[in-house]
Amino acid sequence: MSVSVELAPLDRAAMATVREHLDRLTKPPGSLGRLEALIVQLAGITGSNAPRVEQPAIAVFAADHGVTAQGVSAYPSAVTAQMVANFVAGGAAINVLARAAGAKLVVVDVGVVGPELAVSSRVRAGTRDMTVEPAMTRDEALRAIGIGRDVVGGLVADGCDAIALGEMGIGNTTAASALVALLTGRPPAEVTGRGTGLDDEAVRRKVVVIEAALRLHQPGRGDPLGTLAAVGGLEIAALVGAMLAGGESRIPIILDGFITGAAALVAVGIAPTLAPRLIASHRSAEPGHRVVLEQLGLGVPVPAHHVEVVRDVEALVDHARRVDHRSDRSAVEAAGDAERDELADRDTAARSDAHAGGSARDALVERDRRKDLGHRR
Repeated sequence: MSVSVELAPLDRAAMATVREHLDRLTKPPGSLGRLEALIVQLAGITGSNAPRVEQPAIAVFAADHGVTAQGVSAYPSAVTAQMVANFVAGGAAINVLARAAGAKLVVVDVGVVGPELAVSSRVRAGTRDMTVEPAMTRDEALRAIGIGRDVVGGLVADGCDAIALGEMGIGNTTAASALVALLTGRPPAEVTGRGTGLDDEAVRRKVVVIEAALRLHQPGRGDPLGTLAAVGGLEIAALVGAMLAGGESRIPIILDGFITGAAALVAVGIAPTLAPRLIASHRSAEPGHRVVLEQLGLGVPVPAHHVEVVRDVEALVDHARRVDHRSDRSAVEAAGDAERDELADRDTAARSDAHAGGSARDALVERDRRKDLGHRR
């Protein structure tokens, strides 16, 4: 069993035309930095001398992970279904951001444990515990890949011309770290982070769990599908399929963070020419994310919380935000507050010992929120 993919090469002529046009503008060559590289990349992906994004879409795939039985997350698996319910109800930050961007949002349940709340394409109710047996069979991984391909194929048929990809699944940073370790040869400790807010001792435990899984599974770096089945996740497999479909459809593919990056490693292992069609939105705090971006040749974008805009551009962006997005900023903050409150309430009910961890998390969230408000002022 394998995955068949046909990708057209990037349009070098369109890229050259756009690059020449940018250099003729009244500005120093290359002075817009990454923006210029992005527009040239879009030209190559789409084959257009004047690439535009008019009908963006966001696809979020959700599933649970059997490895959570090993205590690798600060939250119980039940939170996956709770978060999916919030997405479907329109109460999460992603809902507000999708509306602000004019993007269609699709939430797909590929393997959540619990009632079916979103678009349901469940392969099974969560993966198996990778420390005991393969997380999925190859057939299950292929089915999840097919779901991702179908979702993006349907969006493209409806006019989507850019796809942003995200995920939800308690325990999926463990799966992502295991994938990255196997696919890059890096030691687990080098690509494993705090996930949803683990302390140092819990991170060490997480590394031990991944090391145990890697001793059990040795599919080889030349077998991306086998690696995905051994230690991956159903939502990660769906992301792989979504990327392959986006590549075949010649639309830009915007990656969220570490988990989508791990999925991209698998997708590029299946179709190596896919990499130039991927756009990394940011670099997260997860240590494995930098490794992923370097491996994919996507460069290392500035961390999301360190983004700075300079000179006149800063004034223009600030003015646009004040004039056009004041209500949306308030809505994002309100959605974030509501989401944090709901998570805290449900987590307290689910785990009697969550108070200390929840308090620490809320303190960090409040700190980051205040910093963000300070930057905006």
